[in-house]
Amino acid sequence: MIRLSILMLVALPLGACTGSSGPQVGQLPAMPGPPASAFARPGPLAGADARRLQQMFGAPRLDIREATMRKLQFANGRCVLDAYLYAPARGKEPVVTHVDARAPTGNDVDPASCAAALQR
Repeated sequence: MIRLSILMLVALPLGACTGSSGPQVGQLPAMPGPPASAFARPGPLAGADARRLQQMFGAPRLDIREATMRKLQFANGRCVLDAYLYAPARGKEPVVTHVDARAPTGNDVDPASCAAALQR
């Protein structure tokens, strides 16, 4: 009985530490994500706009537009190239910040080699 009383005396002050002084679930501040430029990697098409890509490769097979991103996909029998374009600043023309390239089988290939293979 004495042990239980001691345990309760120790536990009560510790229980007060779990009060509502910290942020509550659902009340966390909204944190903006990193700018698209944080993911940019140097590459053969970095900084090119959609017009330049179409001059190089012709009409895209896919043109997907979302709120902050545009994806253009170019393909031939040798490779598939996905170019992701983001606006560097509000009101600016979106440019390539990331490129993925793969063989028709799905295996990754070098983006520069794929770009060279796609050029007309």
